[in-house]
Formats: sequence, C-alpha cells, structure tokens
Amino acid sequence: MDIRKIKKLISLIKDSDVAKIEVREGEEFIHISRLNINSPVMVAAPTMSVPSSSSLTTTPTSSEVPIPDDDTPYNSVKSPMVGTFYRSSSPESTAFIEVGQNVVAGDIICIIEAMKMFNQIETDHSGIVKDILVRNGHPVEFDEPLVIIEKIPK
Repeated sequence: MDIRKIKKLISLIKDSDVAKIEVREGEEFIHISRLNINSPVMVAAPTMSVPSSSSLTTTPTSSEVPIPDDDTPYNSVKSPMVGTFYRSSSPESTAFIEVGQNVVAGDIICIIEAMKMFNQIETDHSGIVKDILVRNGHPVEFDEPLVIIEKIPK
C-alpha cells in the first residue's frame, strides 16, 4: 500500500467522526483507529504515548508478568520494529526458543515480519527464557517487550 494512501486515510479519519477504518488490498491490510482522549479507556497493559490523534492500533501483551526493571535479575528483549511476531521460521518448524531454555547473546529468538520482510531478532542477553510475552502471529509495536530472560549469575 502506498504511503500517500495511508496518509490520506489518516487525514480522512482525523477530519471525520469515524473512529476506525480497516482497508485490505490483496494481501496488504491496514487498520487505523482514532485515539479519543475524552472517552474512558480500559487498559490491560501499559501503552505507548501517541503524538497525534490517530495511530495504528496497539495490542496489549498477552502475559500477566510485569516488565522487569534494570535492577532485577531479568532482562526483556524488546521489538526493534512494528510488525508481526513469529516464534519459528515456518509453521512446520520448531520454535526458536521455549520457556526454560538457555540462550546465549546472539541467539535468534523470533522473527518479525514487516512489509513482507522477515527480520531475525537476536537476544543481546544470555540467560534462561522465563516468559514469551507475545503469541505467535500477533502484531507487535516498536519497543514492545517480547521475551523475558533471567540473567545467569556470574
């Protein structure tokens, strides 16, 4: 989908009373929704602040595990981009990681598909996988926590 079409859709939704719009062109799909500041919002997980009145929809994390602070024995691997989260390279393949598995810095933990490009995401932490916060095939936002890794004591 052309970026000009996306910008036009954003301006149309901004200038109207429409709350959300979904457009599908072949295999491409876009969902745009308006952030209404005056309406009450129920939040299941922390959300990112949005600089404009319209944005792409965010999806809360699927886990109840709180995001660890820097002084805890845990690290979170965060998404470097917006896209779709996949735990394996194909539906028939085994997952890159499982809860309880040891990982070393540089290991591939998932793939994020963005604009039909499959990007391998590596961990920069060594440790034990404590939780996988995103379901396979679900959308992720930039800087959204994907995996919690427990640091290995030295």
